[in-house]
Amino acid sequence: MLLGCLFLAGVNVCAKSLTASYSIPQIAWARYTFHMLLLVVVFNWKFPGLIKTTHLGWQSFRSAMMVIATACYFTGISYITLADASALMFVVPIMVTAFSAPFLKERVGIRRWIGVMCGFIGAMIIIRPGFGVMQAGALFMIGSAISQTLYQLITRRVSDTDSPATSLVYSALGGVVIMSAVAPFYWTQPDLQAWGLMVLMGSSAGVGHFCLIKSFTSATAPTVAPYFYSHLIWSALFGFAVFGNVPDLWTLTGAAVIASSGLYIYHRERVRRAEAAGD
Repeated sequence: MLLGCLFLAGVNVCAKSLTASYSIPQIAWARYTFHMLLLVVVFNWKFPGLIKTTHLGWQSFRSAMMVIATACYFTGISYITLADASALMFVVPIMVTAFSAPFLKERVGIRRWIGVMCGFIGAMIIIRPGFGVMQAGALFMIGSAISQTLYQLITRRVSDTDSPATSLVYSALGGVVIMSAVAPFYWTQPDLQAWGLMVLMGSSAGVGHFCLIKSFTSATAPTVAPYFYSHLIWSALFGFAVFGNVPDLWTLTGAAVIASSGLYIYHRERVRRAEAAGD
């Protein structure tokens, strides 16, 4: 999980660097295309078999949600710092908990609902609505968070029959198909440095997602999920080293509230599973 967050933070550094000269559709195309090429190389002759799925409709919708999440995120980080963006995306695990009740028919107790509400308060501390602070960037990040939440919920739904490798392939495949149709209308010929950043971005995305999948197959979700919050550390370090950005007190306070809420929800999930096992 720590390695996965490191590589995914690297994806965001590359994307933010590219937004100064290239369009979001072109950057998203590169992110998915080079991610897909990496998967083809890694899986080799097994790749055609991974495209087979019993949930084609859900996998297609899931891929579309991932593309929207990526486009919103890349647009958002062109307005705000990587640390702010990372902190706002902390609400995704909390939103997954909230929407798992109606979407997956999972029971969410009152204490976990309190954790969810505290998480959204943390997000409001960062955004500070009405104060004119990073409003455009925050709106795009909220759109990315909602799309990412739906993506994760659908991932749970298709996991009953589709392997993690199949879901990983469809995550990239949908992006390649959609962005290949859109990117030519916004294309700017990249220079050598830009091509290098695009290849690095797509490769880092592939490695990062592979690390996340391995983390969840090596241990339970409540065990590894708290390490997801290391993403803010990587983002803050990269943001300072590359762009000279330093997280302000509001961002750090809001991130602390969101992280605390998320950790409490994971704790309650562990308790609930222990009680269910005891029954």
